[in-house]
Amino acid sequence: MPLDPAFVGRAYPPTAPYEVSREKIREFAEAVGDAHPAYTDPAAARALGHDDVIAPPTFPFAIAHRAADQVVKDPELGLDYSRVVHSDQQFNYTRPLRAGDRVSVVTTVESVRSLGGSDTLGVRGDVIDADGEHVVTVRMRIVARGADRKR
Repeated sequence: MPLDPAFVGRAYPPTAPYEVSREKIREFAEAVGDAHPAYTDPAAARALGHDDVIAPPTFPFAIAHRAADQVVKDPELGLDYSRVVHSDQQFNYTRPLRAGDRVSVVTTVESVRSLGGSDTLGVRGDVIDADGEHVVTVRMRIVARGADRKR
C-alpha cells in the first residue's frame, strides 16, 4: 500500500539533546578516512577561527538519521522498514558542528511519492543548538521498495 501523502509537512518533536564530543568527531573522521586536523586538533581548529574541533561535513547525518526513526517507525505512516534503502542526502549549514555543542533535531516529512511501485520519502532534519539556533539542515531521501520488487 502506498505511503499517505498527507504526511507531507508533519513535524515531529525535537529529539533529546545530543552532545557532540571530540571523541565522537575523531571516531567519525577516522571512519570516513578524513584526516583534516581541524577534526582532531583544537589548535588547528582555532587557527581556522573555531573555538574547538569541528565535525566533518557529513557528521550530522548520524544524528539526523537517528531522529528520522520517529518518521520511519511511525505506525500511522505504515512504512515497511525491511524494504527501505537510503537514496541520498544533502547538508545546508549555518555553521559547523563543534565539540561541546548540545544539539537536538526537529524532523519533518518534506515529500511522499510513489514511483514505479516504490515509495520515496523526503525527510528534513533541522539540527538546532541548546540556544535554539539553527546549525545545519540534513535532507535525506529514502526509498521503500515495492513488495513485488527483488531485494
